[in-house]
Amino acid sequence: MIGNERLTTFPLWELNFGTLPEVMAGIATRKVKWDRKYQRKHGIGTGPARDLPDGLPPRVAQLARRIYRALFLSGYARIDLRLRPDGSVVVLEANANPNLAQIEDLATSALAAGTGYDALLARIMRLGMDYRAAWREA
Repeated sequence: MIGNERLTTFPLWELNFGTLPEVMAGIATRKVKWDRKYQRKHGIGTGPARDLPDGLPPRVAQLARRIYRALFLSGYARIDLRLRPDGSVVVLEANANPNLAQIEDLATSALAAGTGYDALLARIMRLGMDYRAAWREA
């Protein structure tokens, strides 16, 4: 998501563990995240979340906005979640400084929402320049 006062949530993105055995799937190890050869071997990748229960995307967007505000985040962040088989959502972490590379999740999710890479970076920089921390105003 991106924003300071007004927040924009990008489409839900998921990590697909490909052909990893179930005992290994579900934990994003260093190899899963960064080893391109390992990712190709096992068909590991990220992309738009698929086959979500009805009504889940707006619920997750609302939850992510609440977390973003509760943690006083600004500019941009990624809220990492886990969807349980029963449809409930567990928050894993709020990543206040996710990877901004053009091929990484934040940029590709923004692109899916119609925000190109240059526009994404320009918006993040503008948000940073316009940000007025409450503690500075006091």
